Amino acid sequence: MRRIESLDDIAEGLAALVSADPRLAPVVARAGEVPLRRTPSGFASLAAIIVSQQVSRASADAIFGRLTRLLDPFTPQALLESGDALFREAGLSRPKQATLLAIAAEVAGRGLDLDALCGLDPADAIARLTAIRGVGPWTAEIYLLFSAGHPDIFPAGDLALQVAAAEAFGLDARPPARQLYAMAESWSPWRGVAARLLWAYYRELKGREGAPPG
Repeated sequence: MRRIESLDDIAEGLAALVSADPRLAPVVARAGEVPLRRTPSGFASLAAIIVSQQVSRASADAIFGRLTRLLDPFTPQALLESGDALFREAGLSRPKQATLLAIAAEVAGRGLDLDALCGLDPADAIARLTAIRGVGPWTAEIYLLFSAGHPDIFPAGDLALQVAAAEAFGLDARPPARQLYAMAESWSPWRGVAARLLWAYYRELKGREGAPPG
């Protein structure tokens, strides 16, 4: 499987997307820089994605920054051995606390290899991740997109992507996940670059980052 590893890969993907769907040409022109958004695989990257759920990028960065400062080194075993005070001081919600602990238990106690997961077929990797309590498709897709560099994953449930697509294509309302996923089918095998493009477009529209940490 080819991976998105460099800005050259992004540029190649953007050219292919515009060729396949000329409607994306003005989106590319408006979006400006389309970042690579790659992170190392592993527990910390997946935890940062969990923290970013349903909060602004600025809030997510602040909460995760506090969490990693309070727990250094930030490892699954250390998290399992910490108490509720850590999560309260970091400002983490109870549901996210439960999800982080469930992931930590899978890694530290049951041998889940988050690095090896990046080498699996995307469907298999997503199924393995979503079997963990509190981990949904969006979380799994973002992890594989940013930490594994999968080129053709498109997290259609992402709010910022839905908003960007509505603006880009003149829709009356932001498309729900199923509709946006159908719209993105023609962008294969570069849907991972299309997602990065729409996040960059959202940034230019709204003046703030809509993409999760990456």
